Amino acid sequence: MLTAAWVAMRVVLWAAAAVVVISLPRWLPGRVVVLRGWVFTRINGEESIAVPGDLVGVDRFREVYSHPAASGRSKGAVLSDLFWYWLSPGPEMHQEHLEAGERYDAVALATRRILSRPRAQVEELTRRCVRRTLEGRHGVRHGVRRGVRRGVRRGVRRGVRHGVVRLRDLMMPAWAEFSYELVFREPCPPHARDLIVGNADDVVTALKCCGLRHMDRRDRLTEYLVESLPRVGHELPPGLTAREQALYLQGAFFNTAVVQMSEATAHVLMALARHPDVQDRARAGDDRFLDQVIAETLRLYPLFGIAHRVTTGDISVDEGVAIPAGSVLCFDYPAFHRAGFPEPERFDPGRFDPGRASVKELNHIPFGMPANRPCPAWRLAPLAMRVAVREVLRSYELDSTAAHTRSLPNRGPCLLTPPGARRGRGRRLTLLSMRLRDGWEDVWRSLVQLVLGTYMVWDARRLRLCERHFSGDARSEST
Repeated sequence: MLTAAWVAMRVVLWAAAAVVVISLPRWLPGRVVVLRGWVFTRINGEESIAVPGDLVGVDRFREVYSHPAASGRSKGAVLSDLFWYWLSPGPEMHQEHLEAGERYDAVALATRRILSRPRAQVEELTRRCVRRTLEGRHGVRHGVRRGVRRGVRRGVRRGVRHGVVRLRDLMMPAWAEFSYELVFREPCPPHARDLIVGNADDVVTALKCCGLRHMDRRDRLTEYLVESLPRVGHELPPGLTAREQALYLQGAFFNTAVVQMSEATAHVLMALARHPDVQDRARAGDDRFLDQVIAETLRLYPLFGIAHRVTTGDISVDEGVAIPAGSVLCFDYPAFHRAGFPEPERFDPGRFDPGRASVKELNHIPFGMPANRPCPAWRLAPLAMRVAVREVLRSYELDSTAAHTRSLPNRGPCLLTPPGARRGRGRRLTLLSMRLRDGWEDVWRSLVQLVLGTYMVWDARRLRLCERHFSGDARSEST
C-alpha cells in the first residue's frame, strides 16, 4: 500500500513538473520582463519622475516635454551612464546626447544638411538599396555575428526566394547602404556595409540585453570612418577632431539611423504578417493606407521606450507644485501612445484615417516633440519606410506566428513566399514550427536578458562613462 502511494505521488509530481515546463513559454517571459523593469528602475534613483505619472498626467505630457527647462540630456542623470555604455564609442558626440550649446547646434545643422534630400532622390535611393538586398546582389561577410548571417545569408547570396527570415536582419544591410550613400554620396562598398551591419547589430543586441557588447566590432567601423573622412560628401561640424567627426557620423547615421530604420521596418512588416487582411489591403491600396499602417505600427510599437531629460530649471505643474531643477524626467512613449485610444492593444490602422480624427490631436509622437530634440529624420524616415515596405510587398507574401512585442528581441521571424504561391500543408507546418520555436526561444532569451541586463547595469555604473566625461569637463573648466 505504501509503495503504491509513493508511486502515485511520484507520478503526480512528475506530471506537475511537466505541466510547469510545458507552460513556461506562456508565463515565464512576462514575469522576467517585470523583473527586468524593476532592475532598471532602480538605476534611476529617487530624482526620476515618470511622465505620465502621479505628478504629470497624460494631459500635460506634451506641455512638460516641450518646456524649455526640460532640455538637459545626459549631465546629471545616472541613467545616462547606461545609455552611454550601450552606445559607445562616442555618445558624447551623438546629437541626442549632447547638451545644448554651440557644439549641439553645429552637429544638428550638419545632420539636417546630410538628411536634406529631395523626395524623389530618397525614394529612388531606398528602392535601389532594398532591391539589392532582396535580389541577392551582395553577401554578408565576416565581422557580422552568426545570428545575422544565418538570418539573411540565404536571401543576400541567392536572392530571397522563400523561407523563414528574421526581418530586422534582412533589412539591416539595406539601411546600412542607404545611410552610407546619404553620408558619402556614392554607392556603399561591401566591406563598408559589413562593418556598418556588424556595428549596428552589436549595438541593438546590447540594447535589448540579448548579448554583451563587442567593442572590437564598433572600433573597426570607427577606424574606417576616420580614414574615410576626406570622401564624405558634406561639410562636417567644425571644431571637432577627426576622431570626433567619425564618432559623430557613427553615432548618428550608422548606429541610430541603421538600427532604428531596421527596427521600424521590421515592426511594420511583422504587423502586416500578423494581420493578413491589412496586408492584402496595403498591397492593393494606395500609399495613404500604407501611411496609416506605419503610423499605427509606430503607435503600438514605438521605437523609443523611455526618453529621459534632465531639468535645467524648475517646471511648474500646478499651483504651488513644481518639478525641481536637476530632476530626471522619464517620458514613457508606450504609455502615452496607449492613452486616449479605445482598445489600445488592438492593431487598427483606421485610427489614423483623416476622415475619423485629426492626427495632430492624437497621443502620437513617434519622432518626439518638435520643441525638444525631435528625431532629425522625422520627414525622411516615413517616406523611406513606405518605399521599403512597398518593395517587400511587391516581392513577397508575409506570414508569422511569432510574438510581436515592442522591443522585438526575436528580430521578427517571418515566412516569405512568392505572391500567389499555393498555401498548403507545408506552410501550416512551418508556421506551427515557428510558433513553437519562438515560444521556447523566448524562455531562454528572457533569462539571458535578465542576467546580461543586470550585468550591464552593474558594468555601466562601474565604468561611469557619462559621469566621468562631465566631471572631466568640470575639472578642465576650473583650471
